[in-house]
Amino acid sequence: MIEKSTRYRQYSDHLVKKFGQKVYKLPVNLPGSCPNRDGIVGRGGCIFCDEEGAGFECLPNTLSITQQIQENKDFFIRRFNAKKFIVYFQAFTNTYLPLPQFKENILAAAAEEDIVGISISTRPDCINDSYLDFLQEIKLQRGLDINIELGLQTVNYHTLTKVNRGHTLAEFIDAVQRIKQRNFEICVHIILNLPWDNPLDVIENAKILTALGIHYVKLHSLYVVKGTALASIYERGEFKIIPLEEYITRVVTFLEYLDPEVVIQRLVGKGPQDNQLFSNWSTSWWKIKQAIEHTLAEKDTWQGKKCDYLNGKALKF
Repeated sequence: MIEKSTRYRQYSDHLVKKFGQKVYKLPVNLPGSCPNRDGIVGRGGCIFCDEEGAGFECLPNTLSITQQIQENKDFFIRRFNAKKFIVYFQAFTNTYLPLPQFKENILAAAAEEDIVGISISTRPDCINDSYLDFLQEIKLQRGLDINIELGLQTVNYHTLTKVNRGHTLAEFIDAVQRIKQRNFEICVHIILNLPWDNPLDVIENAKILTALGIHYVKLHSLYVVKGTALASIYERGEFKIIPLEEYITRVVTFLEYLDPEVVIQRLVGKGPQDNQLFSNWSTSWWKIKQAIEHTLAEKDTWQGKKCDYLNGKALKF
C-alpha cells in the first residue's frame, strides 16, 4: 500500500528498508562503446545520445575503477557520513565487453569494502547467459545485491526504430526473462516525452513493465544535446517538445497504471548542463519533481491506482 504522504514508492525509502540504513551509489565511468555505434547493430547510436554515453556526471574514465570508487566514497563519507554503497557502472553499455574484461571490472568493484551491491547499466541486446551466470556466482560468493539497468526508453517498437535504438521490444522481453531466471532485480529507463509517443504509449509503458514484473523504474524527459542527430531534426523544426504541464500529466498517468510495488528511482533526469539545446524546460529537476508530487496530491491519485488490468480483467465481475 502506497502511503498518501508520498503517493509513489520512493527509492531512498526502499534502500533504507532493504539495508537498514541509507545507501549511496558510486558511479563508475569506463571507456567503452555500444553495438549501436560500431556497426554490430547500427552506426551513430541513438539519435539522442552524445559521445559521453550518459557519463557526463561521472569522474574521468581515465581513472581506474578502484580510484573512482574511492574518490566517490570519500565524498559521501565526508558529506553524509555514509557507510554503505552500491557501485554503479553507469556510462555506455557495460556488458558490451569481452567476458574476461567484464569479469575483471566486476571483481574490482566487489573487492571494495562497504559495498552492498552492484548496479550495471546496459542494453537489452547485450544480455547474455554467460555474463549473467558469472554475476550469479559473484552474488552467491560475496553476498552482494546485484541489479541490471536496461535502457528501453519506450515499449513502442515503431518509436524505437525512429530513435535508431538498434533493438526492438522483443530483445527487451528476452533480456528481462533471462535476468529474472537468476533472480536479479531489474531497473528500466523510460523517456515519457519522445516525439513519436502519445498518451496511450505512456499507459502501455506502465502496463508492460508491470506485466513483466520489473522492480525499478527511472523516468526522464527528453533532452537535446548539441551535435546529436536529434539536435539536427530539432533545429530543423521537425518536432516540438511537449509542454512541461503535459510531461507532468504523463508522469502521473504512468504512475497510476504502474504496479504499486515498483520502486521509482527517478521522476525526471538531468542533462548535460553546458552542451544542450533543450533540457527540462529550463527548469530545475527538483522543481519538476515537486510539481509532479503536487499534482498527485491535488488529484488525490497515487501509484497503482489504475493497476487493475492483470489476471483476467474481463473476468472481474
